[in-house]
Amino acid sequence: MGERTKPAVYTIPAHRAFSDALAAGILAQHGRDPMGLARGIVLVPNNRAARSISEAFVRRSEGGLLLPRLVPVGDPELDETLSSALDPIGAGAGIPPAISPMERQMLLAKLVQYARARTGQAVDAAEAIRLAQALASTLDQLLIEQVDPRKIRDLDIAGELSSHWQKSLQLFDILLDIWPKMLAERGMIDMADRRNRLLAHVTSRWSESPPPGFIVAAGIATTAPAIAALLRQVARMERGQVVLADLDQNMTKEEWDAIGPFPPDPITGRSRRPHETHPQFGLKRLLDLMGVAREEVALWRWGGGHDARAVRSRNISHAMLVPHLTSKWRDLETSERSLAGVEAMEVATPAKEAQAIAIALREVLETPERTAALVTPDRALATRVAAHLKRWGVEADDSAGQPLARLPPGTLLVALAEAAAEKFAPVALLNLLKHPLVMRGEARLDWLENVRRLDLLLRGPRPPAGLAGIDTLMVPQDDDRLKRLRADVASWWPSARTLLEPIETVFESGRDLASLLAALRRTAGELSGDAVWAGHQGHAAAGFFADMEAAAPLGPDNADGKSLPALLDRMLGQIAVRPPQGGHPRIAILGLIEAQLQQADLMILGGLNEGTWPAIPAPDPWLAPRIRQELGLPGLDRRIGIFAHDFASGLGAPRVLITRSRRDASAPAVASRFWLRLKAMAGPQWKEAERYVALGRELDSAEEYAPASQPSPSPPLALRPRKIAVTDVDRLKADPYAFYARKILGLSTLDPVDADPSAAWRGTEVHRILQHWAEQDKCDPDRLEQRARDMLARADAHPLMRAFWQPRLLAAIHWIGAQVIEDTALGRRIALVEARGEAALAGVTIHGTADRIDRLPDGSWAIVDYKTGKPPRAKQVQAGFAMQLGLLGLILEHGGFADRNVTGVAGEFEYWSLGKKGDSFGYRESPADLAGKRGKIITAEFTGEALAEFSEAASKWLTGMEAYTAKLHPEIPTYADYDQLMRLEEWYGRDKNV
Repeated sequence: MGERTKPAVYTIPAHRAFSDALAAGILAQHGRDPMGLARGIVLVPNNRAARSISEAFVRRSEGGLLLPRLVPVGDPELDETLSSALDPIGAGAGIPPAISPMERQMLLAKLVQYARARTGQAVDAAEAIRLAQALASTLDQLLIEQVDPRKIRDLDIAGELSSHWQKSLQLFDILLDIWPKMLAERGMIDMADRRNRLLAHVTSRWSESPPPGFIVAAGIATTAPAIAALLRQVARMERGQVVLADLDQNMTKEEWDAIGPFPPDPITGRSRRPHETHPQFGLKRLLDLMGVAREEVALWRWGGGHDARAVRSRNISHAMLVPHLTSKWRDLETSERSLAGVEAMEVATPAKEAQAIAIALREVLETPERTAALVTPDRALATRVAAHLKRWGVEADDSAGQPLARLPPGTLLVALAEAAAEKFAPVALLNLLKHPLVMRGEARLDWLENVRRLDLLLRGPRPPAGLAGIDTLMVPQDDDRLKRLRADVASWWPSARTLLEPIETVFESGRDLASLLAALRRTAGELSGDAVWAGHQGHAAAGFFADMEAAAPLGPDNADGKSLPALLDRMLGQIAVRPPQGGHPRIAILGLIEAQLQQADLMILGGLNEGTWPAIPAPDPWLAPRIRQELGLPGLDRRIGIFAHDFASGLGAPRVLITRSRRDASAPAVASRFWLRLKAMAGPQWKEAERYVALGRELDSAEEYAPASQPSPSPPLALRPRKIAVTDVDRLKADPYAFYARKILGLSTLDPVDADPSAAWRGTEVHRILQHWAEQDKCDPDRLEQRARDMLARADAHPLMRAFWQPRLLAAIHWIGAQVIEDTALGRRIALVEARGEAALAGVTIHGTADRIDRLPDGSWAIVDYKTGKPPRAKQVQAGFAMQLGLLGLILEHGGFADRNVTGVAGEFEYWSLGKKGDSFGYRESPADLAGKRGKIITAEFTGEALAEFSEAASKWLTGMEAYTAKLHPEIPTYADYDQLMRLEEWYGRDKNV
């Protein structure tokens, strides 16, 4: 067989369904002979394209059909290997095997560590893996573009680079010396190198002896020289055809030439950078490498059966003009800027965008046989849409898959590594123990019940590190309100501890990566009953982990446990796990790669914001942009050109809906450049799709809006408490509902897990220091500061709190010590500290703890309350609030304290604040004054006023039937612990007549 004089290159325009049109054309040409069809070969970019074209053949078949061989040649950008269908063709070519990706990554990571160490820049295992992944990508690009890495040494531009890039270049030079030798020792080559050699062998063989059947290369757009050479050969074979996707034949020669590349400047010798972000740049470069002019490309004669109008392709071409030619938009006729069948939808948030997209997809199902697809690079948006569709029983899994690091097996492995690396800190430990795969099965309910009990014990500041630190939580404490809880956890914790001890031992010993991974595998299996390795997600995790563990001895050194979580998260994030087949037959959710060569009746292009579509190209940490340009490597903007081509292809469906949200999860979002181009070109022809947003609002709107009213529960008298603490009286009067929720419903707020020490915690610790100082040290001023320092040195004192609070605490402690010495010299002595007392008043028992009671020289008593912040203002006391000291005075008068000798009249009521006043820390403040000056209550009347206020409150809410109204006195500052329970925002501030 000879060669064609004219290359057989065709294109299927954007407004046609590529796979269906291709199948129709191949069947029309070769379908008469079933065996002739079966002898044919169709080269496609990847496995996903093969699946799409295979489905198109099935749709076109009538009865049985023997398909041609669909051979993915592998898109180098996707790290896909060549199909085994080509291996027999290359058999006997003497091409060495390719090194496995995992082994390669580990060896490169170790090599990176070695090279960095030689330059005095040591890195841990996780950073070595990150740099190795980037290095592998750079090496692949050099191999794919058939650029000899040694060419870097011939470049004379070191003086033009910053010091950072010069160091990177030095490291890269070291790696280039060693890596080829390491491969040669193993008798292997890089996978990209093997692909090049195999393709070159196939090209050579087909030039000498073409296969007996037809060959069609369909939808291949990569510009790799080896693949371009193969396509060049196919296009010139007698029974060969190359069918391109979406080559723009509507562009004028001026517009086509404006894309680039450009000839060198005659003076400088440098070329202008081409417009790599243009959707046609890749195809233009491919045609150049094939030696085919655009004019030689013919239009594929067959359609797909559900194509858009041909004018759509022309309008897409106008929208994607290079920047300096967009001035032509002003002169376009209405028909040339019309986007009939294309609608835009702009919403406020990603959540609303997902809901509206789901409604649009659901609408399609109302018409028999119609199909719809969401195409988006935003996997979070895809997940949300799939969840919304389940409302109507529509299963539409995201065919692009999810990173293994975000799926249950991956999150369990990372959670386990984090818990061990953080020495079982509370948050990391609970995240592990509550994982859905842990103790999966019949034992899970009991397990979770015990984990929740442990959760309660872990509330507040962090315990000491390690499993031994968790053990301390089971030790009974003085005045222990959690005694029963500690006992329950103590009966369960040893069995859980036994599961975690082996991995703690391995992580503490700082062993090699292989040992860490082995311990992680064993512990994950025991915790989950091997559920972590079950199902299609678990199988992916098991395969990955087996490869990683086997290659770990070749990997980076110094793999301590601290770096393992980041290392695992990065490695697992590279593995995409796709759902099994079986979703809805007419609804699809696709990534950009999955959408290539596919088309539905309705195509929804979602997530059109900058940073998402197109994504921001990741910088190359090894080669500076200038070096890449000198070597002829694709610029980083090439990826944007691929995004642009995907967008232009998606616009070719009969109906298209493009969507974006005005903000992302954290900040306002900028519309995609593709969105803005289309909108600017369309002008008045731009159409907004409001109906889906309106339907979303209707779905979420309540038929009747009935906000809650101000709650005022009135429980029976038998349920009302007959005992109250002095600290709860203000809550009872200012916010009766909060008192009701706390004391009658028994609801109390929980401290956060692993919380920073709160103001309440700091206050408790200060009280404990001063109590022990008075009781054990007999107010020895030399011991007070040491007790404060000992408290700050404890494990549950956060370093940041220690740094900020220590200076002010020590200054205030010094002040207290000095005040006590001064008072003692004047005849005042400390009688009681942290004294509990109670008295029967107004038909109920009131109780409280006095921080300190002092005996005054005149025989009366002083009641002292320590404050770490500001004491109450005099106005609050005058209004009948902040009566705590007065109520303690009443207990004193009634002889309610344990020491019966401490009874009588209180002559002083004092707050000793550790806060700052003026230039120093520590001051005294009294809510009362002997003469009632400065708006304060008269000292002698304080207890009487406190009794009157308390009696009134007790008669209303404790011994009476007054309702517990929420926020009765909102002007009085109280805690907001129960605001959500009372649904405050639904009624507070509203007109009661509305």
